[in-house]
Amino acid sequence: MNFLANFWDNLFSAICASLMSVCAADAGLPEHLFSIDRSWPESEQHAPFGQATGVGVDSLNRVFVFHRAGREWRKPVPTETISADTVYVLDGDRGTLLDSWGSGLFTMPHGLSVDTDNNIWVTDVGSHQVHKFTPDGKLLLTLGQSGEQGSDEFHFAQPTDVAFDDDGGVYVSDGYLNTRVVKFSKDGNFLFQWGTGGDGPGQFDLPHGIATDKLGRVYVADRSNSRIQVFSIDGEFMEEWKRPHVGRPYGVDVSPSGDVFVIDGGDQPFWTKTRVRKLDGEGTLTGLVDLVFDDATPVLGHDIAIGPDGAIYVVDAWANKVQKLLPN
Repeated sequence: MNFLANFWDNLFSAICASLMSVCAADAGLPEHLFSIDRSWPESEQHAPFGQATGVGVDSLNRVFVFHRAGREWRKPVPTETISADTVYVLDGDRGTLLDSWGSGLFTMPHGLSVDTDNNIWVTDVGSHQVHKFTPDGKLLLTLGQSGEQGSDEFHFAQPTDVAFDDDGGVYVSDGYLNTRVVKFSKDGNFLFQWGTGGDGPGQFDLPHGIATDKLGRVYVADRSNSRIQVFSIDGEFMEEWKRPHVGRPYGVDVSPSGDVFVIDGGDQPFWTKTRVRKLDGEGTLTGLVDLVFDDATPVLGHDIAIGPDGAIYVVDAWANKVQKLLPN
């Protein structure tokens, strides 16, 4: 009994010490780098968001939000498709609803990204697939086999996110059941993959978000390892940015100026958050802001995207919200 009591006391002390060190590392950072646009979106012209999990912005400043409508995350993941629209298209300036689509297409929406041609790529962790659409929802390409999980060039196992390089390369973080990044050509031809399970360089424990920059670097939000790993476009490990600077990274994006933005979702089940972290190209934390709604609403920041005008968009999977931040 004394052994168990000491064990739990020590575990609690370790958790408290970890949380205190994180708070100390974050203290004094400028929150005034950002301001929340309280007037955006302009009005609720659409049905309420479900669990909002993916967000991307195209070159026309249209904001695409991927959400689960009335479905919630559960295991086993359902196999029937969601009947409601799961992609909302909002005007970046005012937040008015421009379009919606996606009904009957997805079983468990997850990541959404926009390529340089304004095509929309989404990941469905229910069907183990990645899909490419036109901005108005016309299907162009599907990667992976519906309902079949695997780790070869033709299958995924609950893929999480997509990113693109300037040469047309497509990167998929295949993260919930696999521990890898897969690179495809622009046309969806398999090129190579990297990553195994673990916490060493080039290893992953739930690669949950992915992004690239203009310098040819690939940033992977290695969520359960509480770090961002940085790779070359050939999958060569370059460096890692660890907690406390990145928190628990769920999503990552890079601004046109090269700043790296991370959405820190915190630690489930009790210490979740929606915290935006701004880092420079060297991985130095330069600013942060917490997004809250009210004392009673639980939050879980899930994805982040930067618009062409520098605005920052964050989706929250527990608050069922999308928020817009402006750099000051």
